[in-house]
Amino acid sequence: MPSLTRLERNADDNLLSGGTKVKIRRLGGTGLKVTEVCLGTMTFGHQCDEQTSFAILNAAADAGVNFIDTADVYPIPVSLETAGRTEEIVGRWLRGKRDDFILATKCRMQMGPRPNDSGLSRKHVLAAIDESLRRLGTDYVDLYQVHAPDSETPIDETLKALDTIVQSGKARYIGCSNFQAWQLARALWTSDRLGLARFDSTQPRYNLLFREIEHEVVPLCEDQGVGMIVYNPLAGGFLTGKHRRGAPPADNTRFAVAGKLYLDRYWNEASFEVVERLRAFFEARGKSLTHVSIAWVLRQRAVTSAIVGATSAEQLRDALGGVDLELDKEELDQCDSVWYEVPRARDPRIALR
Repeated sequence: MPSLTRLERNADDNLLSGGTKVKIRRLGGTGLKVTEVCLGTMTFGHQCDEQTSFAILNAAADAGVNFIDTADVYPIPVSLETAGRTEEIVGRWLRGKRDDFILATKCRMQMGPRPNDSGLSRKHVLAAIDESLRRLGTDYVDLYQVHAPDSETPIDETLKALDTIVQSGKARYIGCSNFQAWQLARALWTSDRLGLARFDSTQPRYNLLFREIEHEVVPLCEDQGVGMIVYNPLAGGFLTGKHRRGAPPADNTRFAVAGKLYLDRYWNEASFEVVERLRAFFEARGKSLTHVSIAWVLRQRAVTSAIVGATSAEQLRDALGGVDLELDKEELDQCDSVWYEVPRARDPRIALR
């Protein structure tokens, strides 16, 4: 399926009602319209209590954001005791306004103690969608995604289960997350060969400090009309510039809660140096590094939407200030330069965000 050019995509962007500047974009080659910012909810139920979560959801809605992303295993940190709590919070907030929002969730991770309580087998996928719908209080999700690849399950088995879900009306579209380019290409080929529902979106990690997807994932998505819903646009908060070298992560931040996963990704001397340089450069120009980081991601090739999470409504409102920010050539060159200074991960495997 051919992809949209940037000019075609921009021509299709529209301002939402109410005068907000959050724009609408098509999800890949589909007709589904989503906002360029997607609200991430992995903080709901641990870092944020229900009242705070509702305030964040209200702030997103007030700003015109119509796209909400969650997962059955949330909140982070993952545990069997809390798994599903985030979907329940989102479901309670959506009562009476479900049709106003594009709702996405995911399956794959461990949801119980039994052998088939995780993975992408037909058994688990079909059980997982029903449990997610129950927690979310709805009879369908707009986008159902596999959270990560499952090397123990053939991709055709997973896609047949997802096709059953689409045919039943329990999901309108399907997508994947954390797939490498070859895995996504194989899945698209399998869907085409067997006449099954295809992945219309993918969720890769992408930000100023992590651009590995530009080599293969981005060209594949452009060629095949797969929408990119990118996560970690602020590198888990590292690109806000609030963290300081030599000091431990502050309580209730992503680095304190998720621990080693995020520390291994970003917490190194080179990353601190480039973030401090970027912050100083943009502050001298009267621009927030938080806003710059969001703006940079949203103008990149093939990006449909950037997932932005928060631990307070105020934090979300601040992040959304990057939606309208314009960056000149010198500023874009400054952003581009930092990628060549940060260390590359030795282990290419993708972990749960």
